[in-house]
Amino acid sequence: MKRLDEAPGGHSAGKNIYGEGENQSETSRNKSLLLPDRWKPCQRTRATFKECFLKLSCCLGSVCGLEWYSYAALGVLMATSSFLMDLSVTKLLKTHQWLYMKLDGHSLLQFCCWTLYPACLCAVAAFFSHNICPFSAGSGIPEVRVMLSGVTMPQYLSLTNMFTKFLGLICTLSAGSTVFLGKVGPFVHLSTMLGAYLSNLCFLTQANKKEKSAREMMVVASAVGVASCFGAPVSGICGALTFRLFPVWSGDLGKADPDQSSSHILMVIPETLQVMFKTNFPTSSSFYPLEILLFTLLGLLCGAVSCCFLFLHRWILKLSKTNPIFIKMLTTEKALYSGLVVFFLASLTFPHSAGQYMASKLTMKQLLTSLLDSRQWIVQSHNASVQPLSEWSSSESPVYLSLAVFLLMKIWMLVLACTLPLPAGYFMPVFIYGAALGRLLGEGVAYVSFTGAISGQPWASINPGAYALAGAAALSGAVTHTLSPALLAVELTGHFSHVVPILLTTLLANALARSGHRPSFYDAISICKNLPHLPSLKKACPQLPFTPVGQVLDATSVQLQKAAKLEEVQQAVNTSSDTQIPVVDSHDSHILLGFALRSELLMLLRHWRMETPEKHLDEICCIYPTSVLLSPHNTVQEAHSTLSLIRPQSLFVADRGRLVGVITWTEMTRILEDLAKDISGDTQEISQSPDL
Repeated sequence: MKRLDEAPGGHSAGKNIYGEGENQSETSRNKSLLLPDRWKPCQRTRATFKECFLKLSCCLGSVCGLEWYSYAALGVLMATSSFLMDLSVTKLLKTHQWLYMKLDGHSLLQFCCWTLYPACLCAVAAFFSHNICPFSAGSGIPEVRVMLSGVTMPQYLSLTNMFTKFLGLICTLSAGSTVFLGKVGPFVHLSTMLGAYLSNLCFLTQANKKEKSAREMMVVASAVGVASCFGAPVSGICGALTFRLFPVWSGDLGKADPDQSSSHILMVIPETLQVMFKTNFPTSSSFYPLEILLFTLLGLLCGAVSCCFLFLHRWILKLSKTNPIFIKMLTTEKALYSGLVVFFLASLTFPHSAGQYMASKLTMKQLLTSLLDSRQWIVQSHNASVQPLSEWSSSESPVYLSLAVFLLMKIWMLVLACTLPLPAGYFMPVFIYGAALGRLLGEGVAYVSFTGAISGQPWASINPGAYALAGAAALSGAVTHTLSPALLAVELTGHFSHVVPILLTTLLANALARSGHRPSFYDAISICKNLPHLPSLKKACPQLPFTPVGQVLDATSVQLQKAAKLEEVQQAVNTSSDTQIPVVDSHDSHILLGFALRSELLMLLRHWRMETPEKHLDEICCIYPTSVLLSPHNTVQEAHSTLSLIRPQSLFVADRGRLVGVITWTEMTRILEDLAKDISGDTQEISQSPDL
């Protein structure tokens, strides 16, 4: 029996029965790509470019695999894009700040500047998404997860989508902390789109490896997207290194001591361009052993808050699909809706109103940097000039009051911002919110120690920044149902002294958030959009993946009998686009004999008309036996797992030898979409609704 990866129908099997493809060399196949097309413009230029590209690829491929060059190019290009995006956002944010400061003394004009500037930017971002490419809105993480599972979604990988998402994300980030949205998710999506394009370009001469290489490139691109956002070296070397070096090459360095080493110079990049968050945690001692109890409490608290946030998020998603006003606005008036919502959010964060209790003048980068400060703000509250304490107590209010207001307001404001139909990330806002939650607990413990309720040197030297870091990892991990934020928190700060409490809080928060099989943040979006993602469907309905395949499988419409003649084969080839077409004993018995390759049938038809028009299919065509066969009683989850292993082949379902149906990725996508509709209900769908 043949191995699955060697079975006929894969990209490695393309030989016909006449042996015409056996002696075809790689060079002749490459030259076939250079044949001119009279309908395409610039034929000579295109042919010259392709010929040079093929020669270059052969030269590079002789040194090492061509895919390694594409991986390196992906990292460099995404780091360059991240640097240019951060530079553009910085300029726009400084412009907003400059206008606001120039209007000092005119409260009404300052209010208009504070609110209308981000509202217009977000309206432009929504306008781009609505009129250029509706698939560019949202984070893109749910769609990337679906594509990583094997489902093809070309509309989310187009160059138009990449261009629209890049410009829209710049506008969203330039709105500042008033909208409180990030860039991690969209940048992972952008990296995936660029990776797909590089995969198609670089593997033009390696068609037999294209399917496997495309999947590998998708995984690499996801890691590169994260690395290019944070400069996290564990996630991607080329992207992180290039992102670090760009500020150095451009001369945008802070004032550094000339005696400092080059490795330290990289850490004094201005905050607007530096992604790694510098902390001043003491290295002499990490944490007091009894503080483990406090970190345990923090983990449970983050888990409870994540359950509340996810409940509100699911509620707003359901409301957006059932409320007529939401449906109308999100269908035809996306720019107007985005402008109104952002204007409302900006009004609440106006520094001369409630914004003074939420440190609204700080950007998201500055918010996280201030929350990770190791100094005890409660102890230093007598000195309001200390940074960043001055921003959190600008109205001479207690620090813990500002933190409490920040937490109470931002949780529902973030839920409302998640409905904006524009490119936006949701990981960093939750990460910062968790840092504020941990900071509040740390400041509370410091206050109790400062008042003398508990005594002892370890309690007096407690580090509230460590609680903020652990809270950020725990809450973001609980909302996304992952443990990777714990690793990311360590990478962002470079401190390994608090690995144990960070992992502990993240595990406890995840355990509480996962209880009751509640879907995660991205799972809820996948279910709302009816995306064919089986793990998300399993979170929403645990028994649904165990549905028998026979209940949801469509009957096979295209099949050939072994005695098929020329006309029947021609009709089957014209009707079906599947790589493998099933062959049965007869249309009456439906006994499965195997399958025929569509590529062989196409070549066979050319000779059949002239040479052997009276012969049957089994007399001149090879019928391959099926290596894997499912029963109608097998579950959807078993079919999905098997199909993931034998891709890109078809999966045949037979009952006692009788063919019941054929499962391809297209059919599996349809099955999962139907199951998602059963969960979310047959509610009215938003026309071309992007990721909310």
